[in-house]
Amino acid sequence: MAENENIKNTNQPTDKKGLKKGVGVLFNSQWITNNLYFFLFLGLLAIIYIANGHWADKTVRNIDKAKKELRDLQFEYKTIKAELMHKSEEAQVLKAAEPLGLKISKEVPVRLPNDNEPIELKNKK
Repeated sequence: MAENENIKNTNQPTDKKGLKKGVGVLFNSQWITNNLYFFLFLGLLAIIYIANGHWADKTVRNIDKAKKELRDLQFEYKTIKAELMHKSEEAQVLKAAEPLGLKISKEVPVRLPNDNEPIELKNKK
């Protein structure tokens, strides 16, 4: 058992200076300058990632805006179509034509003869 305790103690740093020295070696200026291009690459990736997030948010806002505009236009189309159907009714057309002096003719329409008519139609008369 005593040997196991000695092994554990040798694997762990016994003082804080050794730990600080290990971190200091890891982040020394030579290591940072050797990996400068990697850090710049990571920074570029971070900028692209952030820009992509902003672009996605903007696209979602534009899609929502287009959906709302489409919904409004559909309601407007349905409203105008209903008004047109209402105004196209015979009673509504008569009301609109009355101030112009137009009235429904009580006479049956007469078909005028046409010399250019095919022979088949002339025989049916």
